[in-house]
Amino acid sequence: MVEAMVAEVPPVFLEGLQGVHVLRQAKLDPEGTGVYWMGEYLDPGAPDSLSPGEGVGRHVALYYGSFAAIARNDPEFDWEGEAWETLLHEIRHHVESRAGQIDLIEEDLDYLDRIKER
Repeated sequence: MVEAMVAEVPPVFLEGLQGVHVLRQAKLDPEGTGVYWMGEYLDPGAPDSLSPGEGVGRHVALYYGSFAAIARNDPEFDWEGEAWETLLHEIRHHVESRAGQIDLIEEDLDYLDRIKER
């Protein structure tokens, strides 16, 4: 399903992206909020003396286990809709990263801060 979705994304948004991967595991927010991460943009960052160049490159990961964990408690879980939303969110991270922008990172951090406050 995700492969078909990626094929529908205009190629200009995928430039410089080495791969989109669906990983079996679930991923919980490492700060202990209890929030499952459904996806993640993996960016090697700026080159430095320890990691010259792009290294393994830029990737999007979708965490199947996180989708499954959320779906267990939601009988109306929309797998396709959530996959699209997550894929496009992570591709936006990629596009913004290449443009030197951090708007979506700031939105994500604000969201996690609101959760921590609860």
